[in-house]
Amino acid sequence: MNNHRLDVKKTYKLYIGGKFPRSESGRYLPAKSATGGHLDNFAHASRKDFRDAVVAARAAVDGWSKATAYNRGQILYRAAEMLQNRAGELVTEIARSTGVSAAKAKREVTLAIDRLVYYAGWTDKYQQIFGSVNPVATSHFDFTTPEPTGVVVVLAPDEPSLVALVSLVAPVILSGNAAIVMPSEKFPLPAVTFAEILATSDLPGGVVNILTGKRAELVPHITGHLDVNAVVDSAGNVELSAKLQSGTAINLKRYAKRPLAPADWFTAKAEDPYWILDTVEFKTAWHPIGL
Repeated sequence: MNNHRLDVKKTYKLYIGGKFPRSESGRYLPAKSATGGHLDNFAHASRKDFRDAVVAARAAVDGWSKATAYNRGQILYRAAEMLQNRAGELVTEIARSTGVSAAKAKREVTLAIDRLVYYAGWTDKYQQIFGSVNPVATSHFDFTTPEPTGVVVVLAPDEPSLVALVSLVAPVILSGNAAIVMPSEKFPLPAVTFAEILATSDLPGGVVNILTGKRAELVPHITGHLDVNAVVDSAGNVELSAKLQSGTAINLKRYAKRPLAPADWFTAKAEDPYWILDTVEFKTAWHPIGL
């Protein structure tokens, strides 16, 4: 009797609108380990997938931005709790993908949990910290408050594959934005496993969308899409960065660069509350003072 069986590789799908569709193109790419071994497969996102993600993100913005700050904070706390519940799985995913030791992978997962909790705590504080009551020469109250800008594309670095993604996405969505994320191109599997965690948390579908594949293929579409309001770029690719910035000049997208080295994501440099300001708009309201 032959006890040997074929090793069936898992195929990781995209995460769009709270669901896990296959790529519209039908394309997949092999996920390689640090030593070049074939681990599993992952979806190769197309232009149509990106457009679908923008539609899903835009649809999510209205409800998510109108949720109370307290509610958004609780949902991010819940996502951290779910991440903690599946920490062992993510430790394995990071270790087999990147080749780091289990101890180092555990450190990264633990920090990703802490980072989510940290930014969850800012949901009901950033408006007071960064907003203002302005002195005016008329009988009015004059308030300036930060409000979400809308749909934000996030390009994560290749390494570290999980904590960098969490550190980039959390300050974007805590204010009420929706994100379309291109995770590590080199080690995408931890990001898609994180998507499975988000899908089972209380985060509304469409608030975070994750597209695996080739950044170079999607950057021209990111640049030209008129329903994308901002780009947060931490990919570390000079050529792609130049293309993104040239496009933002044409259709007035915001562009924020995060030039952190891999080691920096494990430090306080990746816990910068001022990152929240890169994807909000300051709006001022005048209110007459009653007699």
